[in-house]
Amino acid sequence: MSDTAAKSLPKLLIVEDDAGLQAQLKWAYEDFEVIVAGDRPSALALLRSEAPDVVTLDLGLPPDPDGTSEGFAVLDEIMALKPDTKVIVASGHGARESALTAIARGAYDFYQKPVDIDALGLIVRRALQLHRLEEENRRLSSKVEKEEKVLGRMITAAPEMLKVARTIERVANTNVSVMLLGASGTGKELLARGLHDASDRARGEFVAINCAAIPENLLESELFGHEKGAFTGAVKTTPGKIEQAGGGTLFLDEVGDIPLQLQVKLLRFLQERVIERVGSRESIPVDTRIVCATHQDLDAMIADGRFREDLYYRLAEIVVRIPSLAERPGDATLLAKTFLARYAAEMNPKVRGFASDALAAIDAWPWQGNVRELENRVKRAVIMADEKLVSASDLDLADPDEQVINALNLKTAREQADRKVIRHALARSEGNISSTAKMLGISRPTLYDLLKQYDLQP
Repeated sequence: MSDTAAKSLPKLLIVEDDAGLQAQLKWAYEDFEVIVAGDRPSALALLRSEAPDVVTLDLGLPPDPDGTSEGFAVLDEIMALKPDTKVIVASGHGARESALTAIARGAYDFYQKPVDIDALGLIVRRALQLHRLEEENRRLSSKVEKEEKVLGRMITAAPEMLKVARTIERVANTNVSVMLLGASGTGKELLARGLHDASDRARGEFVAINCAAIPENLLESELFGHEKGAFTGAVKTTPGKIEQAGGGTLFLDEVGDIPLQLQVKLLRFLQERVIERVGSRESIPVDTRIVCATHQDLDAMIADGRFREDLYYRLAEIVVRIPSLAERPGDATLLAKTFLARYAAEMNPKVRGFASDALAAIDAWPWQGNVRELENRVKRAVIMADEKLVSASDLDLADPDEQVINALNLKTAREQADRKVIRHALARSEGNISSTAKMLGISRPTLYDLLKQYDLQP
């Protein structure tokens, strides 16, 4: 094979101290550029110089050929230096315990000695495929970030949230008013920004205002602006947020906190698309799209006379209900890994992942504060962590109470439990079927059958 052809092949690093097995493995991968190391120093040197996509790692390396300490040390350093590398570990020592430890410390997969060359080849090629998919995903994510398409950066694998995103994309280029309903911390402002960025108003300004955070006597001036001398302290004419968002989008968060008197003025703007600043009778035409959000029960507020029904129908031409984090199985793990990577890079570079007890706790926690609570806990844990892996105690997550399954039908209850556990396992293993099956304690064919039965995607 020519040097040019070799350079075009993906790189596979084999870390193995048995010279005979080295040669056997090296000739088994004609579709890879194979490089070989027999100990930790040479393995790490090749990792730095060659940046292999996939590594097969024998845990029994000198000076501990009969144990696993040296192999795990190599694994830890690979994960610290190049965490996107797919490492497949091998050991004949305490295989099950070693496998669980290796996966928890960042390995992609595990195989037990003696080596089955064909079976290992399948794992290696699947690892390469996943590495390429992740690399392409990072490239596309980078492109999306440059284009500032916030909706496209939303991190989710939950069908419930993907449905929300598709709905928002579908209505983005219309001028209908959109109301986002969801609990605090579910990402309402992120979705509002995504709607703005996906619309033909993207070149205009996106202006957000939290109606609950501004005193009633100041909210009117904040929204509609004021003329010089309109009240004490009004030393100059100031446009309001509605004018500021002209040609763009105004996001009214906690719209249920707007007082009744001001609701009338907002309704007039929505009907006639004109405003009057405080202290003026001049009508100013403004082309601003309204997107609003609340966690309150507006139907109950309308029944109590605290919110105008005619305003509700103007604001809620399209209603989008945002599921809580607890209703999005698997998303907590995906989001937690993203937050950890971000805050570790900023605040504590030695932190490189979650321990297995942390991942289990994240899966089980009810997340009543939703994504905001998750982000805050991960941020605090990264700052306070003493080890490379964040633990459940770092996250301050105690064991939650057992969740009661509402379904009384046993078949339905089992199906609900199966779906939830499979989605958690898929998220934790980043879609790797082999790792997911091992976590669930079932065979890969059984897992494939369940995925097909429940219409789930890896």
